[in-house]
Amino acid sequence: MRQYGVYEAKTKLPDLIKQVQQGERVTITNRGEPVADLVPSASRATQQTKEAIAAIKAMRSGTTNQAEYNELRLRGRR
Repeated sequence: MRQYGVYEAKTKLPDLIKQVQQGERVTITNRGEPVADLVPSASRATQQTKEAIAAIKAMRSGTTNQAEYNELRLRGRR
């Protein structure tokens, strides 16, 4: 989890949003004290979970080829 002061967070907000979209948590501090957390939206997490379940079902049914499997495996490690 990364921490940013209020001023730095204000100036880097687009970058912080991108980090959160990639699944990271960001803490915003005021004079060193944590005051807020930016976390991925619950609806986004739900969508990612549904996609993962669909991918697992596809692998089990044998409709996923080796290249797709490797791509899914690498994506899960990010």
